[in-house]
Amino acid sequence: MDREVAFGRALEKTRQRAKEQGNRIGEDEVREIFSELSLERDQLALIHEYLEKHGIGVGKDADLESCLDDNDRNYLETYLRELERIERVSGGELEAVTISAMAGDTDAGRRLISLYLPQAADLAKLYAGQGVMMEDLIGEANLALAAGVEMLGALEHPSEAEGMLGRLMMEAMERCIAEHVRMHEIGKAAAERVNKVADAAKELSDALLRKVTAKELADESDIPLEEIEEALRLSAQKIEGIEDERGKS
Repeated sequence: MDREVAFGRALEKTRQRAKEQGNRIGEDEVREIFSELSLERDQLALIHEYLEKHGIGVGKDADLESCLDDNDRNYLETYLRELERIERVSGGELEAVTISAMAGDTDAGRRLISLYLPQAADLAKLYAGQGVMMEDLIGEANLALAAGVEMLGALEHPSEAEGMLGRLMMEAMERCIAEHVRMHEIGKAAAERVNKVADAAKELSDALLRKVTAKELADESDIPLEEIEEALRLSAQKIEGIEDERGKS
């Protein structure tokens, strides 16, 4: 296996295990996961530094807010300040509210949602630093929480509620991050297509000392006309060196 591929897989395995353990992993665990790569001490130290920068504690609890930028930190502080107005309940009271929500009591359901809002914020910290704003992560978690409360009637015991709601919130945030990554990759691929056409158009335009048509570019390059037209659409017809033929008969 290529060493870079093996390193990438080991790093992803490390991050996944840490997430399962509350964003914490032991030094021995890291050493074991990377054992096949025979890394030196200074190389392992760099891995530890990388993990800690991404909110994963190595041999200690993670500093979950270290990945937050100023906007995320300000939003989180405001959000948590607003939650301070929610009246706290004992374990027994929480169970009673949960039982009522499981029975379909809408007021209890709304109360239960409010009681779990702080947990949504805590879970969102686990996913900080992955390209999605804290506001969006918490928003997705809150939507999943509201939907999950409607599903509590399927549970057999109120003790199962916390695990189910937590899982639903985490899955919602993971989907949000996955969609962000997907859209980023789509945008990156689109930019690459536009740049490829733009470079070819500039070269031909410079050679002919004039702007060229999309068909001319296709005829004189190895880029299919459909790809050129798609690049023009993505760039709103703004590729330098290619004539804007909109409105022409």
